[in-house]
Amino acid sequence: MPKSRVKSSAPLYAFFPAENLTIGAGVAIFHIASERVVVCYHPREDYWFLPKGRRDANEETAVGAVREGYEESGYINRLLPLPLPHGQPSIRDKADPRYTPFFTEPVWTEMLVVTSKGQYILFWYVAETVPPAVEEVVTAQQKALRDELLEKDTKKLDGERKQAPLPPPFVLPELFPKNQTLKERTAMEPEGYQPVKHHGTGVDSDELTYESYLLPIEEARRKLGDSIPSDVVKRAWEGIQLRMKMEEATTSSQASGADSEV
Repeated sequence: MPKSRVKSSAPLYAFFPAENLTIGAGVAIFHIASERVVVCYHPREDYWFLPKGRRDANEETAVGAVREGYEESGYINRLLPLPLPHGQPSIRDKADPRYTPFFTEPVWTEMLVVTSKGQYILFWYVAETVPPAVEEVVTAQQKALRDELLEKDTKKLDGERKQAPLPPPFVLPELFPKNQTLKERTAMEPEGYQPVKHHGTGVDSDELTYESYLLPIEEARRKLGDSIPSDVVKRAWEGIQLRMKMEEATTSSQASGADSEV
């Protein structure tokens, strides 16, 4: 498990009717090969942050995290399964084909006050920028969806067809392959590959002003300051490093077993 001690508030008991409860999701998006993480900057208000926001009605919270990551940073991303501790039931029998030591559960949760009656629950997830092949597929799907939306949204004005501007639509990428190691994953990128940053992905005038950068882990944490997002980055990166060590140990063990059979 990660070495750092995790700060935690005391458990509490509270209740809220649906109209007084807002559920949101945030995400730390890593480019593992270059050991960097996506951070956003708000130029008008001069602060750094990780992508986050309210999930849409009927939207799964984890999907909301991926969508917010894309809309606010411009990076297509997908959840990254990690061997971090959590409180959810899971399969422990390694003989069960459904068993996995890696999970995409939230790594942190915040309880924030919205109004005198409103409660905001924010779940933090971990994701990765997608490999080139997935980027290509998602981009093609986005183009097809955007063309379809534009066709529906086309209006006639003075006898001419005017198209209303639309941001690149969100498309959920395929999941991280269950049996793929992080080493195999990073090998899918050519040396020096830079993840694609899409522009104009914000859904309102404020989001369209956001800037996003892929920064080294420690630099990103300094930008985020003494905050929960900084802790999220630290905890997530420790989880990524732990997964790498676990996979390396498994590979070494398998290699040793094969050599003993020879």
